[in-house]
Amino acid sequence: MGRKGASKPNPKDYAFDLTATLQGVVGLRATVPDDAHSAGRLGTERSGNGCVISAEGLVVTVGYLVTEAEKVWLLTGEGRVSEAHVVGRDHETGFALVQALQPLGVPPLRLGRSADVGVGDRVVLAGAGGTDSAVEAHVVARQEFAGYWEYLIENAIYTAPPHQHWAGAGLISDDGGLVGIGSLFMQQVAQNRTSIDVNMIIPIDLLPPIIDDLVRFGGTQHPPRPWVGMQATEFGENLVIVGLTEGGPAAKAGMRVGDVILGVSGHPVSGLGDLFRRLWATGDAGVAIEIAFHRNGEQRSLSIRSEDRTRNYKAPKLH
Repeated sequence: MGRKGASKPNPKDYAFDLTATLQGVVGLRATVPDDAHSAGRLGTERSGNGCVISAEGLVVTVGYLVTEAEKVWLLTGEGRVSEAHVVGRDHETGFALVQALQPLGVPPLRLGRSADVGVGDRVVLAGAGGTDSAVEAHVVARQEFAGYWEYLIENAIYTAPPHQHWAGAGLISDDGGLVGIGSLFMQQVAQNRTSIDVNMIIPIDLLPPIIDDLVRFGGTQHPPRPWVGMQATEFGENLVIVGLTEGGPAAKAGMRVGDVILGVSGHPVSGLGDLFRRLWATGDAGVAIEIAFHRNGEQRSLSIRSEDRTRNYKAPKLH
């Protein structure tokens, strides 16, 4: 269901068949082994949503729901359950594809164009369950999103009022197209300096360039970006390390929580997004990256040997 104060969409207010369209949003449940790399951070029992995008039962969802999943189930609004397997995941966009192993019996959603969605546009953010699990919302921003886990979306979609069951939810435009996949619930500072609750949505335009690689190979075929396992956040004008992945490159190199990052390979950094761009500009995964930082009032530097982050993850089981 939507959050308190949010309104359900009325199918009569839309020029397309909203009721039929929302049938393409299904529930998703996944189980992950206790010893999985992501289990401690994301849990071993995960639930959310997915959007059916082909008559054969191909489903797009947000990747963290199915990372290292050993079992996946899909549930339609009519109560039909199908076991599924993970087809592929792309860490750069945050998308994952899941394939139903039995017919879902629902019409697939039509891919829209997220580039055509602008601030002020009316949208529907829908979880599984039809209009009762959907929120009528508006786009409140199109802007960069930088996540501390070394993740960057340059033109993310922000909608309000938010949906409480946002993970993998489908963002439907006013013409009935699927224009995004729900990723996060967060607070955003508005122009009058008040904070409003929003959902961050991954734009669907990021999917078509990579979907063939995900289906054929399980991931994109370009070299992986360098990953250092360093979680940072912005405190005023400072970039401060607030967490380190245990056994990750940054931790092994000697970085510490509380270090203030100054630069990457000789280039100063001015924000979280800038930090990630500088890290990724150094080369492919495996490259050595020089990090300049302040610790206890003293400027220091360390060389970190980056890695491919996916090497720590268990491969999905095929059925």
